[in-house]
Amino acid sequence: MPFLGQDWRSPGWSWIKTEDGWKRCESCSQELDSENQYNINHSIILNSEDEEIFNEECEYTSKKRKKDHFRNDINTQCFYREKWIYVHKESTKERHGYCTLGEAFNRLDFSSAIQDIRRFNYVVKLLQLIAKSQLTSLSGVAQKNYFNILDKIVQKVLHDHQNPRLIKDLLQDLSSTLCILIRGVGKSVLVGNINIWICRLETILTWQQQLQNLQMTKQVNNGLTLSDLPLHMLNNILYRFSDGWDIITLGQVTPTLYMLSEDRQLWKKLCQYHFAEKQFCRHLILSEKGHIEWKLMYFALQKYYPTKEQYGDTLHFCRHCSILFWKDSGHPCTATDPDSCFMPVSPQHFIDLFKF
Repeated sequence: MPFLGQDWRSPGWSWIKTEDGWKRCESCSQELDSENQYNINHSIILNSEDEEIFNEECEYTSKKRKKDHFRNDINTQCFYREKWIYVHKESTKERHGYCTLGEAFNRLDFSSAIQDIRRFNYVVKLLQLIAKSQLTSLSGVAQKNYFNILDKIVQKVLHDHQNPRLIKDLLQDLSSTLCILIRGVGKSVLVGNINIWICRLETILTWQQQLQNLQMTKQVNNGLTLSDLPLHMLNNILYRFSDGWDIITLGQVTPTLYMLSEDRQLWKKLCQYHFAEKQFCRHLILSEKGHIEWKLMYFALQKYYPTKEQYGDTLHFCRHCSILFWKDSGHPCTATDPDSCFMPVSPQHFIDLFKF
């Protein structure tokens, strides 16, 4: 019976037939050897337990990684550019099967969505939720698309220096999930070889190291700057923020902004926007003078209750046509009053749509 696997003489290498016999392709070997040039201090990112697991798995897969390099190239492009998809949850006479989370993730145009500043946070949040609970439910192609889109997001952040904190949180959750999956290999269902997941974890650690080393370049501008604005305008800008970490970050720019960012009324409004009064009573934090510490309460409440999410643009679901679509793209709706059928879809709702 013929051997149908890779070249038995050296699995994973590329060989060329010449007059003198078979010779190994040097360009491929150089490409693989170049991977060893990047030394990452994994202890900076992983805790001691996860680092031990990571090192054990690396030793176990060191001989196989080169074999899987050519078959499982993460840069394989599988992007789709559909503006809407039909979400069917059961078979009918006209349509068989059902739409899964992986299929929806493959077909919808997330690759272009990350280039739109209105949709960027929405896509990042969706990737974060998938990383926490739905990563193993994705098919092999959907996993490749997931990491390809994630790669584009990281490169975008490294290029324009915007939203690094969001991506750091996403990568931290993803690396934690992968460490748990690798630790429990055999107990959980992993699509693909264990070596693929090890390589993906190494890639995530590389991205985390790059983001940690990211240096914000100071822009030289002789025109009007944020510091030149009057106090009431700076205060109005701070009141527009819905994330407490954004307020703290802006407060680190100048002493004036720091003074405005410590305003008790500002943090009180932020707490009232995200949380209910009943939740305040359960987690009251008082100062020595008996005043409510609204800033500390915000971060305390954030640990127990979800905050309201704000996005410039989201996916929408048409209840009449059962179609998921980007609002500005629209879809061929057959309802007499289409607007009454449209429903905005949060990242969590997007995942819940495909739970059966």
